[in-house]
Amino acid sequence: MENYSPYMTFNKEEWARLRFNTPMTLTESEIEELQGVNEQLSMEEVSNIYLPLTRLFNLYITGSQQLHSITDTFFGKQTNKVPFIIGIAGSVAVGKSTTARIIRALLSRWPNHPKVEIITTDGYLYPNAVLEERGLMNRKGFPESYNTRALVDCLIKLKSGAQQVKVPIYSHLTYDIIPGEYNTIEQPDIVIVEGINVLQTPKPSKHSVFVSDFFDLSLYVDASEADLLRWYVDRFKKLRSTAFRDPKSYFNRYADLSDEEATRVATDIWNNINSVNLQKNIKPTKNRADIIMRKEDDHVIKTIQLRRI
Repeated sequence: MENYSPYMTFNKEEWARLRFNTPMTLTESEIEELQGVNEQLSMEEVSNIYLPLTRLFNLYITGSQQLHSITDTFFGKQTNKVPFIIGIAGSVAVGKSTTARIIRALLSRWPNHPKVEIITTDGYLYPNAVLEERGLMNRKGFPESYNTRALVDCLIKLKSGAQQVKVPIYSHLTYDIIPGEYNTIEQPDIVIVEGINVLQTPKPSKHSVFVSDFFDLSLYVDASEADLLRWYVDRFKKLRSTAFRDPKSYFNRYADLSDEEATRVATDIWNNINSVNLQKNIKPTKNRADIIMRKEDDHVIKTIQLRRI
């Protein structure tokens, strides 16, 4: 029996050929600055994976801009420009933030959409005081730990063509929302919404609106859980000598752990929190994405799946 799939699957060599003549606009030093704590992103991977990806995005975005122009012609007046919104989902430690930064850097070099912003869903976590009051500190990152209504309101404003939209700021140093501080987004061409929860669907209600309802394209960064655990532990151990050393760090108490102790603590956190969230809430959303990028044990993307249209 023939197997059917809503996705077309490409290995990295097949995908690389789809770059065509798209120019490389990032230098090696810029790529090094954009990569995460525990990643080694090469010029070759940016060229073979991310350039074809952003070429595809550019074609979609150009089509969306043309549709907006056609709509203006239909109404006989100029309407507010609204941003093209890209959602990026995936597990903790899979490299979503790096993916978002590389995509932003490449897309912003295209002449027809130079203004690209990133919104991370960390800014929409409830403050620690609220999480503690609700007994949710050990479920930080689970759907109930986010103020999803506020995130949806932000996306409604963006898709309504608002002149300015304020986005709350999260500190990874203090592991909390920074009270009263915001990033202001002013009429971007593209917005990348990055977070583990962006493709999740809340429990049905009379007025359910999903975050993903506002996405023009969505991407899921995938990897095996064994690799995710290893990357998480490696990152945790590296942070002992950097961010954890800051006395203001929420994780400062872990700065002096031995390798063995750090491995045990990070593995316990993974097994009790991140793994549960991955299996229950994150991984089930993978097939809601338009594009799935699969990483192997070396953190290199090996296959890309693109949803058929």
